[in-house]
Amino acid sequence: MPTRTAEQKRLAEKAAYDAYLAACPTRKLLDEIAGKWVSLVLVALGDGPMRYSDLSRRIAGVSQKMLTQTLRVLERDGLLHREVTPSVPVRVDYSLTPLGESLRALMSAFKDWAESNFDEVSTARADYDARTPDLTIGPGGAG
Repeated sequence: MPTRTAEQKRLAEKAAYDAYLAACPTRKLLDEIAGKWVSLVLVALGDGPMRYSDLSRRIAGVSQKMLTQTLRVLERDGLLHREVTPSVPVRVDYSLTPLGESLRALMSAFKDWAESNFDEVSTARADYDARTPDLTIGPGGAG
């Protein structure tokens, strides 16, 4: 029986991922990248490298704790690069890696869809709430 090449093994392992299975590691990755702060940070960094304070101003409502946490997760996952420039004060810039850029394109499409279709979704929600007043879903949605 012929031995499999490293590429064949890699492809076989990749094919074995199934996010519908609770134990699949891609489920955790989907959970991480599906957060609103992740999508907004990735889309904001699509405009080019930014400092922490620039990101904080750009993404209204994000707390310091959540922005820091989000940046660390994205760096750990290889989606962004953190560059420290020694100066007084120290300068830290964040930029997307090629992997992060590939995800940014998808997140940007989600953001654009939400902005383009919010009125229709809002109308559908109001219609639903009017039909089923005791089953109203809270502002966080059904997630």
